[in-house]
Amino acid sequence: MDRFRMIFQYFQSNSESVMNGICGLLALGSVKMYTSFDFSCPCLPQYNMAYGLGIMFVPPVILFLCGLILNRQSLVMLDEWRRPQGHRNKDLAVIRYMCSSIMQRAMVAPVVWIIVTLLDGKCLICAFSGSMDPEKFVGFANVSPVQVEQLLAKVPCKDNELMRNNMSHKAVSRYLRCWSQALGWSILLILIVAAFLARWLRPCFNQAALLQARHWSNYIDIEQKIFEETCCEHSRLFAHKCILHFFESMRQEIKLHRFNFSREGEGDEGEEDLLQGITDQDQVNKLLKTWYYEKPPLDVSQATQR
Repeated sequence: MDRFRMIFQYFQSNSESVMNGICGLLALGSVKMYTSFDFSCPCLPQYNMAYGLGIMFVPPVILFLCGLILNRQSLVMLDEWRRPQGHRNKDLAVIRYMCSSIMQRAMVAPVVWIIVTLLDGKCLICAFSGSMDPEKFVGFANVSPVQVEQLLAKVPCKDNELMRNNMSHKAVSRYLRCWSQALGWSILLILIVAAFLARWLRPCFNQAALLQARHWSNYIDIEQKIFEETCCEHSRLFAHKCILHFFESMRQEIKLHRFNFSREGEGDEGEEDLLQGITDQDQVNKLLKTWYYEKPPLDVSQATQR
């Protein structure tokens, strides 16, 4: 049990590293999912584009939403953005920093999926084979427009009987595959250059503002964790107090059976301190409501003076 508690505390204290690991696992999972996916283009003029573009862009949307769901900071950012003003001002720079960090991590797996599909080329061939100009390729001169449309739609299907007797499908397939791979490598190059510039140009901007935004974004996350832990501890002590009060009439009988009350006796003083002035559900609800609507200012000078 202690090992699980240590692991849980490590995950809580290193949430940023854990989220980086989760994003990496999602990216690897997207590659594995695509390689194990059985891509079967319908080879019909009405459905090729919908199927090809759907396979290219629908899974990235799912992966993006999974990245947002798994990222705990997304809920923390929404709570900070939607909370009432109270006694504490809301810093938009901190919210923007948190949003940027969340989006960067959530976009890793979708971008990997799109780049892999473009480098593979099957989705682009399936989606745009029917929209190619037949005059650019030989083999479509003596074919009616209806047959040309059917032939172009069946380019992704190499085992089709019409494609076995027509060599133009290889030219169309190679043409679209080249464009797909060129687009994939271009997107990858742009992302790498953008990451490189962002990494090396960051010192040129206001580092003090960046450090402040990062510090207070971490503070908001840690404050929320500590508040939840404190609420859990308070709930345990309050429940323990209520149960002892409920069994007050049975204390003498339990003592006669020699039950051990040493632990209860040791914790009575601490429980009294934590639960001082809190005696019912309405008071607890009032405290939680006050925390949400009137968060205290970030100033502990008065408490230090006391």
